[in-house]
Order: sequence, then C-alpha cells, then structure tokens
Amino acid sequence: MEKLSVTATNKDIIKLALPISVALLIPQLSFFTNNIFMGMLGQRELGVSGITGVFYLILSMIGYGLSSGVQIQMARRAGEENKKGIAETFMNGAMLSLMFSLGLMLLTMWFVPLLFGFSLDSNENFELSVTFIYIRVWGLPFLMMAQLFNAFYIAIGRSRLLIYGSVAATVLNIVFDYVLIFGKFGFPAMGFKGAGIASVIAEVFYGLTMIGIFFSHKLHKEYTIFDHFYFDVAQSLQTLKVSAPLIVQFMFSIGGWLIFFFFIEHLGQQSLAASQMLRSIFGLVGVGTWALATTCNSMVSNIIGQGKPKQVMGLIIKISKLSLIYSAILSVLLLLFSSGFLSLYSNDESLILFTIPSLRVIVLATLIMSLSTVAFNGVVGTGNTVINLTMEITCVCLYLVYCYFVIQVWHSELYLCWGSEFVYWTFLLIGSALYLRSGKWKGKVI
Repeated sequence: MEKLSVTATNKDIIKLALPISVALLIPQLSFFTNNIFMGMLGQRELGVSGITGVFYLILSMIGYGLSSGVQIQMARRAGEENKKGIAETFMNGAMLSLMFSLGLMLLTMWFVPLLFGFSLDSNENFELSVTFIYIRVWGLPFLMMAQLFNAFYIAIGRSRLLIYGSVAATVLNIVFDYVLIFGKFGFPAMGFKGAGIASVIAEVFYGLTMIGIFFSHKLHKEYTIFDHFYFDVAQSLQTLKVSAPLIVQFMFSIGGWLIFFFFIEHLGQQSLAASQMLRSIFGLVGVGTWALATTCNSMVSNIIGQGKPKQVMGLIIKISKLSLIYSAILSVLLLLFSSGFLSLYSNDESLILFTIPSLRVIVLATLIMSLSTVAFNGVVGTGNTVINLTMEITCVCLYLVYCYFVIQVWHSELYLCWGSEFVYWTFLLIGSALYLRSGKWKGKVI
C-alpha cells in the first residue's frame, strides 16, 4: 500500500515540487506565446490582454481558493492515512466546484460591462475587453474541475500527474491561438476573439484530461469517490469554512492587481502594453516559487496530520532557501539579458527601452516574493485561513494606497508604479513570519 505521509527532507520537497513546477511552467509558456501573438497584433491588443487576463485570473483564483481549501483537508487526511476521508472530501469539493463555476459565469456576464464601463477610459479597450470575457468565461467549469483534480493529486503525493493535463492544454492553446488569431488552415483571422476561443478549447481538454487520468490510473478503485456521490452538507460547510477565507483572499490579491491595471490604462497605451509584458515575465519567473509554495502548503498540512508540528518551521525554512536560490539565479539572467528577453514580445525598440527600468524593479521584487510566498503558504497549510485572509486584506490595502497615490494622483514613471510589488510582498513576509513564529497555529483542527 502506498504511503501517503511525507517527510520534511529536501528530497521529498523536490520530489513533490518538481512536477508542480513543470505543470505550472507549461501554461506559462502558453501565456508567454499568447503575449507574443498579441504583440504582433499591436500595442492595444497586448495591453487589453493584460486587463482581461487579470480579470479572468480572479475567476480562476476563486476556483483555486476553493480547491486549495479542499487540498488542505485532503492532505490532512493523507497524513492520517485516511483514504475514505480523502474520497469524501474530494467528492463534495467536486460538487461545490461545479456550483461555483456556474454561478461565476452568470455573475460575470452581468457584471463585466458595468465594471469595465466604469473603469476604462478608452471605448475601444472596453469593447475588446467585454467581447473577450464573454467568450473566455465558458471554459471556467472545466478549469475549476481541473484545479480540483490537481489538488487531489498533490494531496496524495502524485503531483507528477499534473504534467499531462498541462501539456495537453498548452499545446492545444498555442496551436489554436496561432490558427484562430491569424486565420491559418482555412480558418478566418479572428484576432483577439480567436485567442479567447483557443483558451476555452484548451480548458475543456484540460479538465477532461485530468478526469481521464483519474480513471486510467484506476484511482477510483483506491479512492471510492462514487460511494460518496451525494451532497454532504456538514462536509461541504467544513470545506467552505477552510476555503472561504482563501477565496476572499485571492479575490483581494488579484483584485488589487486588476485595479493596478485600470490605473495603468489611464497612463496610456504604452504603459499598459509594457505592464502586460512585465506581468508575463513575473509569471514565468514565479513558476518555481509558486510550485515550492504549493508544496509547502501541502507538506505542512501533511506533517501536522502526522502529529509532528515541531517539524513545521524547519520545513518552511528549507523550502524558503530553495525558493530564494531559484529566484536569485533567474533574476541574474533577466538583468543580464533584459533587452533580448523583451524583444521576444515586441520589436518596437521604444517600447523595449521604456520597459527595461520597470523590469529591473520586478526582478528584484521577485527575491522578496520567493520568501513571502512560501511563508504565506506555510500559514495556509496550518489550516488557519482566517489569518491568511486578514494578512491578505491588510497587504492589499497598503498596496492599493501606494498605487493610488503613485499612479493615479502623481502619474509617476512606470518603474515607480511597479514598486508597489515591494510594498505588497514585504508586508506579506513580515506578517507570515510573525504568525508562524508565534506558534498560535498549533492544535488547529480542520
């Protein structure tokens, strides 16, 4: 019988984190390629893809918050070697995910025109954004199911299975992006709309692939989810108790980024296009850090489930060191080859030169992020998600105050606008470190 508990060693950390890194990197490559295609269409399309991308990211992170709460519970059951508990938690999580996704679709179609109409200065940007989101949102149910299956695979220590779905989705996304955006192989050139349709196709296959893996590996026999094919109100309420603060937390976190992009749009098309390139780079650089953070989340919950809370701080410190080393290496490379990397997005020399100072700022900010993300997910793994929510709201409010004055009031240079990342990640690191050192998380039952 496969052992579900983990040990706080570098070997186990890397064993779990490496497949997650690959699974996160692959869709980031798709996002990177999509931005290159948008850059070929023009600065407006590149910039608007930033706004719509962040908005859709909010929707996907609501799903991620729900699946993260389910993952924490499943990882705790895994530490207890309780497969029945894992199956029960998973099945209720699946029902909740479907309900959430359908509700979000309806809410989005009503809310998006109001939000973008109020926030965007340009009518062209408004029309492009609304049209894209109306297409994009149809992939949300499949994405949320894929997120839930990913959480399951991570919780049971089989994170390598995440790679297959990511590969399938990314290959399809890139191929259909190329075909539908530029009108290849007999298809009409659909431009920005084509990117939305390609993403929906990719998410449908992503969800179906992750479900197919579950059955092809006969995990339904080991984890008898169909024995729990009913809506357990008590179990669902417990899941929401853990997940709700995470969902609100992610909404605040990415919502702050959306407001940042709304403010940047007011600075002009060049600033918006440059910021979308920077967001793409931030995502690529953060792949390893987020993988280690997800690993930290799951391993902390697992270790606590084994009744070994004294090992938690040592585990978080080990993962933080690995994250910092990874980020430092990539930061040096980006600083050395800034122009060459940015030229992949656009051949507009003025846009590249305009972006370089801001690139240097976010590269340095990733060093702080490498520590704060791991520490923060260590707090998530303890199960006290209300503390996470409190820290997130505080940090986002400080972030938005900085953005309001520096961007909206003072209309500062773009590199100063991106200095907001220092504000957010620094305060998040301080809050997470203080809570973990306090030991108040010990004895938390989920």
